[in-house]
Amino acid sequence: MNTYRLNTTKHSEMVDITEQVQSAIAEQGIESGIAVVQSLHTTAGITVNENADPDVVKDFLRRLEEVYPWQHEKDMHMEGNTAAHLKTSTVGSTETILIENGKLVLGTWQGIYFCEFDGPRQNRSFAVKGIS
Repeated sequence: MNTYRLNTTKHSEMVDITEQVQSAIAEQGIESGIAVVQSLHTTAGITVNENADPDVVKDFLRRLEEVYPWQHEKDMHMEGNTAAHLKTSTVGSTETILIENGKLVLGTWQGIYFCEFDGPRQNRSFAVKGIS
């Protein structure tokens, strides 16, 4: 298993981690199987989505904010980040990606994203485990 750390710079952002995941699979020597990618936080998720048009990421984050606004008068969580927890549960904390011939099986426009919902933060982390 490989664990990676990253720093986020915005309150909500999506960081393309596809290269790190591919590097982990190469390092682990997995030729055929699956890669499990997992966020190690309750306010940051993992998703597979389009990585060609940056407007998709902008729209993605905007729409999540519309569904889960940061402040809600009925939220009771003392840290004030209930929206981040809801976004993470909606997006999910884990993705499973097929591996064939040592490469991640992703569509032409797909990338793997670490989704920050409670940033900016230092030393965010995610784990990658290849299974053959």
